[in-house]
Amino acid sequence: MLRSRTDVTVVGECADGASGVQAIRELKPDLVFLDVQMPELNGFGVLEQLGSGPLPFVIFITAHDQFALKAFEVHAVDYLLKPFEKQRFLTALDRALDRIAKQQSGDLTVKLGALLSDVRPASEPRYLSRLAVKSSGRVVFIKVDDIDWVEASDNYVNLHVGADEHLHRETMSAIESHLPPDRFLRISRSAIVNVDRIKELQPLFHGEYAVILKNGTRLTLSRSYRDKLDQLMK
Repeated sequence: MLRSRTDVTVVGECADGASGVQAIRELKPDLVFLDVQMPELNGFGVLEQLGSGPLPFVIFITAHDQFALKAFEVHAVDYLLKPFEKQRFLTALDRALDRIAKQQSGDLTVKLGALLSDVRPASEPRYLSRLAVKSSGRVVFIKVDDIDWVEASDNYVNLHVGADEHLHRETMSAIESHLPPDRFLRISRSAIVNVDRIKELQPLFHGEYAVILKNGTRLTLSRSYRDKLDQLMK
């Protein structure tokens, strides 16, 4: 796909993450197309192995859309979701070349410092600030803070965002682990609620409570999740 471009020179290709680290150190490319899943070392591991020295701009390539958000969290220029067509590839390339042309050395130092800070393992769990949801052949990015509540739907979850709903392929337990616990609480087997959206609680029978959201939605805090009530009150 790069053969038609006279403004690009391919300086190397690698079959695995470990050789990729060595090639980047030796060749010092301006731009790297980096697959997320590779033998020996994945794409995010490659960046971490490179340490604190100068790093290239990165376009991540992946067959799994759940890595898209992670790619942006480590300050990638773009990501390509396989299979992709040539026009999408060239759009990502043009975006990267524009960034390279505009990037000043001082800004680059700040950018790479932020990148390395993000890819190093954190001492505490990190929660998502955005979700990448695949919908009708495209990927929609949703701010976690915009989610009103999450509803279980078989092997999916239904994200309620204002008047919109987004079906996301993930289990309730998995989505719960990704959401910041100071803002999202699971109130039943089938519902997780954004506490900022709660208007009031109304006692029901047998230790259950009605959870009324500001938009009028009525949910139920089940008896088996009564320990969550203390968290809600705090």
